[in-house]
Amino acid sequence: MQPTQQEKEALIGLFRAGRHSEANAKARAMTKSYPKSLDAWNIRGASARALGQMHEAEKAFRELETLAPSFAGAPYNLGLVLENKGADEEAVQAYTRAVGLDPNLAQAHNNLGAVHLRLGELEPAFRHLQRATQLQPGWPEVHNSFGNVLKRLGRIDEARAAYRQAISARADFAKAHYNLGVLESENGRRAEAIAAFQSVLSLQPDHALARAMVLHELSQRCDWDAMKEHAAFIPKLGVETSVVPPFLMLALEDNPAHQLARSRQWAKARYGRIKPEARALARPKARPERLRVGFVGADFHDHPGMRLMAGMLREFDRTRFEVHAISYGRLRDDKWRAISESVVDHFHDVYGWSDAEALGLLHSLDLDIAIDRQGYTTDTRNEWFAHRLAPVQINYLGFCSTAAADFIDYMVADETVLPSEHRSHYAEKVIFLPDCYAPADDALEIAGPHSARSDHSLPEDAFVFACFNNLYKITPSVFAIWMRVMRQAEGSVLWLYASNEDAQDHLRDAAKAAGVAPDRLVFAPRLPNADHLERHRHADLFLDTAPYGAHTTCNDALWAGLPVVTRTGEQFSARVATSLLKTVGLPELITSNDKEYEALILELAQDPERLGSLHARLAEARTASPMFDTARYTRHLEAGIDAAYDRFLKGLAPADITVERQTGQKG
Repeated sequence: MQPTQQEKEALIGLFRAGRHSEANAKARAMTKSYPKSLDAWNIRGASARALGQMHEAEKAFRELETLAPSFAGAPYNLGLVLENKGADEEAVQAYTRAVGLDPNLAQAHNNLGAVHLRLGELEPAFRHLQRATQLQPGWPEVHNSFGNVLKRLGRIDEARAAYRQAISARADFAKAHYNLGVLESENGRRAEAIAAFQSVLSLQPDHALARAMVLHELSQRCDWDAMKEHAAFIPKLGVETSVVPPFLMLALEDNPAHQLARSRQWAKARYGRIKPEARALARPKARPERLRVGFVGADFHDHPGMRLMAGMLREFDRTRFEVHAISYGRLRDDKWRAISESVVDHFHDVYGWSDAEALGLLHSLDLDIAIDRQGYTTDTRNEWFAHRLAPVQINYLGFCSTAAADFIDYMVADETVLPSEHRSHYAEKVIFLPDCYAPADDALEIAGPHSARSDHSLPEDAFVFACFNNLYKITPSVFAIWMRVMRQAEGSVLWLYASNEDAQDHLRDAAKAAGVAPDRLVFAPRLPNADHLERHRHADLFLDTAPYGAHTTCNDALWAGLPVVTRTGEQFSARVATSLLKTVGLPELITSNDKEYEALILELAQDPERLGSLHARLAEARTASPMFDTARYTRHLEAGIDAAYDRFLKGLAPADITVERQTGQKG
């Protein structure tokens, strides 16, 4: 028996009118009275999905597929439900059945390609999304999706054209404008990126992602006047609004409570749908002779993180640890890539692998400890950790804040970057190292003296203030302090990192407005690291930024013998230089507010004897300080890893761990 035409039309009418509860109740009753009614099962599934009742929707569409095995709509709708449930692999199977029944079903090709892309399966993603654009060249959605896979494939010009085609088809398509902005941002086309994000905001003023991105791009250009329009939104972004990338906010606000909220929201939105496969994590009776430790990240090449870690990886006790590097970053043929391969026991290059392929390898390694080197920074594949790679998973070094993700058990810190009064703002359990949480390599090469000040466009007799931090870390308030000091330190120059011409122009304009001649700002181009360290000897004093301060750049300056003045902030990113200076034995260079920071910089610029003493103490610290005792640092990190694994071994939940100070080679 089948329902009458009048009954079917009434049911469909309820659904189309958005009366989903009524439609679902009527459809459920109808499937009982007419168990072979395709319309009843279809509306039952569609209304249940609209109500968020995914189990009910899945049941209905599976029944519909059984009743009508040649109807492509059944597996297509089932695919939608499975996507909503986070069952991407099953969704792929459902969509594949749909396009098998109807090869011209463009939306199924589009969705199938998007899921393949989410799984990192680029070849089938490209194939299906290209087919979708051929079937529906007028659909903006398919061009937007096609742009996403082209971007992942590195076909940047084609991706840009696809996004523009989507926008041409629908001028108010905010998602395509946003994706175009991200593409331009990632490729250094900052003006184009800002224009795209502004287009999003003109369409959707409450679009938090676009607001955060436009702020980030403007900060990259040091366009502080343009940032004023958006400044009032900063405390709200990712806290009161929808999610924003947590990393972008570290340079915009010094508030650890807000950074926790941003990370927590981000983790839930990005990874909450991932259901780890049921996989037994074996708990042996005793500690394995060698713990298998995997460092997972994208930066095993000429990168600040790798330059910090190389010595630590080299010093690991191979009688007790087996060290793996799992690299998913684009292949770089440079000195540091060769070093990274040489300082671990096993190097696994998984660039371009799908999630399934990479997870297959990672699970086969049977890691005891999995260390996330990327956090929420560029190119992250944090979702792999959501599938549980090891019994103990650690957030380390790459992201200087909390990950606030259920699948990250620990983070590595010290009592300076994460003091007890801030403990509630960090979701992970903490492995507290006794000195500084960050490693340093006591074998890091500094090129022999070979350059003169004139080689770097520096005056021979001027006092040289330096800051080689990324320019987006410079805030108007910090720059104003620098300019006030320079007005009093006659003839001094400020030596900054050269990142982009727009930023340099804005900084010169800001200097002029502050009464400092623009040519007193000198910009340092990128150099090989050994030469970059060598040029530090031409500077007199390094000035830190806030609230995102110097990390590797502070380490570099101290290793090269250049004193650093910092202002301690609240959040992790604002306290790293403070930790480094304490560890190296120069706590007098730490200030706690803007007034102290400004006064100390000026005092040192006007007291060459005192500054000379600081330079001399730094020279001694290279051989005497725990900051530059890589072996001791590594013993501390090993002890923290051991203690975390020991808790797992005993069946105990993760808990804060304080590592006791050990005696090292340098006392």
